[in-house]
Order: sequence, then structure tokens, then C-alpha cells
Amino acid sequence: MKVNINSVHFKADSKLTAFINEKIGKLSHLYDRVIGSDVVLKVDNSDTPKNKIAEIRLKLRGNDLYAKKQCKTFEEATDTAVDALRKQLSKHKSKIKNR
Repeated sequence: MKVNINSVHFKADSKLTAFINEKIGKLSHLYDRVIGSDVVLKVDNSDTPKNKIAEIRLKLRGNDLYAKKQCKTFEEATDTAVDALRKQLSKHKSKIKNR
């Protein structure tokens, strides 16, 4: 599965990209029809400590699943977004089975 990582106004280090690839790779093991994913990492201009945003779009045949989370670190934001996508993916799989 191809994972596109875009970091807006900063350069993501290799440790962060490896973490994201590992987490999203686990999603592709749950469902074999995952084509790819787009990850956008942004820093919000607010004064709150939770200013790191991770947006993940999981590309499936026919549909796309999307999650956007804002946390203190990019790792935490990615982790919670992947959890949300895992729930969406299980719902999507059950809908496909029940057809």
C-alpha cells in the first residue's frame, strides 16, 4: 500500500514517517482492499498545547474513509486517527458482508 505523507510548513523527520507508515500498514492488514492513503500533518496557529493536526484519508475501492484528529504530538494525533479509521473500516467491512 502506498502512503503519501505531506507535512505543511515543516519537514517531517524519518522517525515520524516510519511511525506513520507502521500504523497505517496495520490497517491494510485488516482489510485487503485498501489501495493507499494520504496523510496531512499540520500545526495549528492556536495558543493551546494541542496544536498538532493529523488528517488521514484511507483510499478504498469505491469509497474513502477519513479521520482528522488534533493532539499534543503528531504521534498521538496519528494514533487516535488510526483508531477512528479502524472503527470505520470494521463498519465498512460489515456493510460489504451484509450485501
